[in-house]
Parts: sequence; structure tokens; C-alpha cells
Amino acid sequence: MTGSARSRLATILLVSLTAVWGSTFFLVRDLVQTLPAMDFLAVRFSISAVVMAVVFWRPVRALSRRQVLVGVGLGVLYGLAQIFQTVGLATTPASVSGFVTGTYVVLTPVFTAVILRERVPGSTWAAVGLATGGLALLSLNGLSVGAGEAITLLAAALYALHIVGLGRHSASEIATGLSVVQMVVIAVICLVGAAPGGIVLPHTPRQWATVLYMVVFASILALWVQTWAQAHLPATRAAIVMTLEPVFAAFFAVTFGDESATLRMVVGGALVLTAMYAVELLARRRPGELPAEVLHHEV
Repeated sequence: MTGSARSRLATILLVSLTAVWGSTFFLVRDLVQTLPAMDFLAVRFSISAVVMAVVFWRPVRALSRRQVLVGVGLGVLYGLAQIFQTVGLATTPASVSGFVTGTYVVLTPVFTAVILRERVPGSTWAAVGLATGGLALLSLNGLSVGAGEAITLLAAALYALHIVGLGRHSASEIATGLSVVQMVVIAVICLVGAAPGGIVLPHTPRQWATVLYMVVFASILALWVQTWAQAHLPATRAAIVMTLEPVFAAFFAVTFGDESATLRMVVGGALVLTAMYAVELLARRRPGELPAEVLHHEV
């Protein structure tokens, strides 16, 4: 498979991933009404880690010590981001939390430029601006900055660092092993966060069905897809594609939930889609306008 074909496949997989993430919002919203959010995270990621460790232990054993340490570091970033996002959500409206979390699309190119010292072209910044504007229209009806918003912004920064780290260190041949290591670390961090108050388990078939859906599609497959896809996409490009998550969240909330479509929702979704289309078009027609795609990383 050529590099451009891998890039297209990676984009398609990331779009599918954001659709899965978007489908979980109205499911989880109902679940956390009766199950503490931290306990839900601990159960979700613990089951995911056990399944992945049992099924994919061979790819983990094939990792070098350095690759394992990379996976641990990435898992710490993602696990802490999950906790900070959950803590921030306790005092932040869900719509505002969604927007603040989505600012990783801005922070990713900033970290790419500062940490990796890679040039981020003006065209990419324009796409980032479009995506951010779309997120604001989708999510905001006013924004007050308090402790919850500040904690959520920290979560966004950690998500951005995770995206940058995956873009730098992921490779096709280690994607599965790297995903397992990350998942185990995420599970440990979430268990530590939930343990002090005792962990409450789901107690109805519907709750367990939601948890298992999250385990299979939004955790195991999602982390593998992101890890593999980012072996073939620049971090900023991946971040822009992943801003489709709130677009899908709005779609599923209107289609299967109890929300109604609004003009703000339509315009915001259109801006995000325009940003993704623009960055994909530039990548195919003018590859020099985006950071070079990495087909293999030595880690």
C-alpha cells in the first residue's frame, strides 16, 4: 500500500472513530445519572485493559523497552486527561466542556511547533480557525471561565500532547502493542482516581450494555485506530479530523436522542466539515502545505 493510500485509509478510520465517540454522548449522559463518572471510567478501561492484555499479549512482548516507556507516557497523558475532563465536567456545562476540550485542535499545532519545532503553515492555521469556530457554534451559548473550565482546558492540553506524541512515536508494526500498554496505564490511573470512594458497578442490563459498547468500540477499537492512524497522519491533521466528534454527537443526539436541530448546529457542523475537507484537499493536492506524513518512526 502506498503512502497516500495509507493516509486516506487513516483518515477514513479516524472519521469512523469520531462517529463512534459521537454516538456515546447521549448514552453516557444517561448512564452517569446513576453511576459516578469516575467509577464508569474505571470499569470501562479496566475491562478494556484486561481484554486487550489477554488477546494481544504477543505484540506487547515484541515491544522494546523504549517502546513500552513511550506507551506508558502516552497512557499517562490520556488517563489524566480523562480524569481532568471528568472533574471539570462536575462544575462545567456539558456544552462548554465540549468546546473547551475541543481546543486541543488549537493546542496541537502549537505543541507541534514548540516541542517538535516543526513549521505549521498558514493554511493549516486557517483550517484550525475554521474548526474552532465550528466547535464554538456547536457548543457555546456563553462562556464563563472558572475552576471547572480551567481544569477542562488542562485536559485539552493533555489530549493535544497525546495526539502530538502518537504522531511522533506511533508506527504500523507497533500500533497494537502500543495500544495495549496505553490501555493498561489508563485503566490503572482511572482505578486510582475512583478507588478512594469505592467503585460502584453498573447494576442493570442496560447499563452493562452501554459499558460493553464503550469497551469494544469506544475504547479497544478506538485506541487502536487512533494509534495506527496517527502513524500515517501529521498530528495537526489528525486533530482537525477528530473535531468531527461533536458534529457526530449532535447528529446522534438529534436522530436518536431528544434534541432538535438548530441553525447554530448546522452552521457549526458545516464549518468543521469545511475545515476537514480543506486540510484533506491540501494534503492531496499540495502536500508541501502540510507537515510531511510519517510512514515509519524509529522509537
